[in-house]
Amino acid sequence: MRHLRTAGVMAAALSALAALLTPAAHAVSPAPASLRHAPGDTITLPVRDALAALTVQDEDRTGYERTKFRHWIDADRDGCSTRNEVLLEEALTTPEQGANCTLSGGTWYSPYDGTAFTQARALDIDHLVPLAES
Repeated sequence: MRHLRTAGVMAAALSALAALLTPAAHAVSPAPASLRHAPGDTITLPVRDALAALTVQDEDRTGYERTKFRHWIDADRDGCSTRNEVLLEEALTTPEQGANCTLSGGTWYSPYDGTAFTQARALDIDHLVPLAES
């Protein structure tokens, strides 16, 4: 996956991924030997294998308040919201950028379900890590 411009989105995703992959974070079965590594090790594996290794837990919304999270902003003030910045960065085929950063055309691929998308409005980039879980 290419680098996301938005540090906040990346930080939330990495934080949630780290919490899911840290054995002390929850009681789970040990990871298969092929996935066991020392803290700080760099490992490379296909996205599907990494996703398959994640533990699924019951949702816990303790302390979640939607008002703690602002909606899409234009942090660099270039006319594109964070959502559209990510969509532009992650597109396999770059969409046309119209007035107010309206996107049309373009293609995106979801490794989570193996689906290709051709309409930006069909994508929920903000739900890779649910706000209530971040």
